[in-house]
Amino acid sequence: MRVEETEVFKKYFKNLTDRERAVFEGGITLGALFHQFVGTPVSKYNKESLERAIEEAMKNQPCVYDIKVKIRNVGEKYVSLDGKMLDVDLKIKINKTVAHLKLEYIPEIDYPLMYVKKFEE
Repeated sequence: MRVEETEVFKKYFKNLTDRERAVFEGGITLGALFHQFVGTPVSKYNKESLERAIEEAMKNQPCVYDIKVKIRNVGEKYVSLDGKMLDVDLKIKINKTVAHLKLEYIPEIDYPLMYVKKFEE
C-alpha cells in the first residue's frame, strides 16, 4: 500500500480540495526533482538513462500518476544538468482529479518555470 492510501496520511489533507491537494503534491514533486537532480553529470551517452532514473525516483512521491522527463541541449561532452535543460510533464491524481503540471525553461523570462497546465475532473 502506498503511503497516500493510508487513513493516517489522508487525515492531514482533509482541509484541502482535490485540486488544491494535487497542486500541493505536484509542487513538492517538481521542487524535489529540480533540487535533487540539478548538477548531475550528463552527456548524450547517459541522457536517456538519467531521464528514466529521474522518472522512477519521482514515482515514489505521493500521488504521482505519471511523469515524463526530457533533458534538452545535451552534447557529447559531459556537462552538469541545469534547470534550462529540464522539460518535465507531471500528472498528479487525487481521487478523480488529475492535475497536469509542467517544468520547462521559458526563454522570454530566462527561467525554468514550474506551473499548472490544466485539470481533468
